Amino acid sequence: MMATYEIPRVVITGVGVVSPIGIGNEPFWDSLVNGRSGIDFLTAFPGLDVPSKLAAEVRNFDPLDYIQHKKMLKVMSRDIQLGVSAAGLAMTDAKLGLHGIDPERLGVEFGAGHISITPKELSEAAVACTDEDQFEFTRWGEDSMGQIAPLWLLKHLPNMPACHVAIEHDARGPNNTITCRDASALLALDEAVRVIQRGAADAMIVGACSSSVHPVDITRLSLYDHLSRRVDDPRRACRPFDMERDGMIVGEGAACFIIERYDHAVARGADIYAEILAVAGGCDGGGPANRAGGRGIVRAVQAALRKAQIDPRDIGHINAHGKSTVEDDCVESRAYHEALGSAAEKIPVTALKSYFGQFDAGSGAVELAGSVLALKHGILPMTLNYETPDPNCRVNVVHTEPFRLRSNIAMSVNRTNVGQSAATIIRAI
Repeated sequence: MMATYEIPRVVITGVGVVSPIGIGNEPFWDSLVNGRSGIDFLTAFPGLDVPSKLAAEVRNFDPLDYIQHKKMLKVMSRDIQLGVSAAGLAMTDAKLGLHGIDPERLGVEFGAGHISITPKELSEAAVACTDEDQFEFTRWGEDSMGQIAPLWLLKHLPNMPACHVAIEHDARGPNNTITCRDASALLALDEAVRVIQRGAADAMIVGACSSSVHPVDITRLSLYDHLSRRVDDPRRACRPFDMERDGMIVGEGAACFIIERYDHAVARGADIYAEILAVAGGCDGGGPANRAGGRGIVRAVQAALRKAQIDPRDIGHINAHGKSTVEDDCVESRAYHEALGSAAEKIPVTALKSYFGQFDAGSGAVELAGSVLALKHGILPMTLNYETPDPNCRVNVVHTEPFRLRSNIAMSVNRTNVGQSAATIIRAI
């Protein structure tokens, strides 16, 4: 007779956040529960004419305050600095280092996106190839490569956040990077859970980081996505699911989670935030009908419900992608109706990008941190700037004031602009 195999339970024991509305869990949560936006006029590069004048920037951030291996800062872009700092905050929150863990049994799974260079980094090399205002390509190998720092590329490789986090915390277990844009954080969580469940690690450092507060990124996004053109009141510019929404706001940030096998966490006396019941992914596929219906979200949500073995009515809240573009919010709303049926108009929904904007891989992680803390406090932060309901977005958006949760189960959802989607379901215990 074959022995049955019980799938290990996996729980969240640490959270670390570096965001435009607060660095650390308490400042971050205080801003959420009190409705304080981090969106304001762009200050990072004054004098440059970029397509959007607004952004959600992480202010008063000094990586020296959070990163142990200071010499590594010279090969860390801002994205990486945010991610490594969030990981350090999560490790401190989990008290994992204090209780000790075999380094071979601690792994890292990180989501990251495109890490842009600054013009200054290549300016000297470009000048060396220029003669009388003409760029001479043949001089690149002869004169220009020597003007570029040998370790320059290390600042821009998307796998480097995971590398630096592993070095910072001596994590010698499985290590990988997910680069699926907005869905990266939840897909990284999915893989980290499976690493623990197959017995390859006792704990994993999981997160995502990114910064879209960059002149190249803002210009690039303006060419194929929808940035808000509002300039009158920055804090009211990002309006997920609202009738007057006109586009997203760029932001930056990172969040990280320590996840562990349940019995490992209990054995060391860890405080547990929540259990990860399920993570699932899906993609729209080809054809306009699939994209318009958000088939990727439908597949991800339905698969997560099956894995978690729960009914849609059990979900206490949805932390929506809520990008604040006319098309994306409508697609997301339609997907919830197909995936959840009649429950779609009753489940409380919050859209936290109204606080800190959109920033690729990192925003999904920061949103998940919002749900984890909401379950801890039993309160769901409201969506900012939801004033005029859109009849094409028939979801129960929490607005006006925070909502007292009636269920200890939450679902967080993210979707890329090409339909790659992910959903996770967590439960406070």
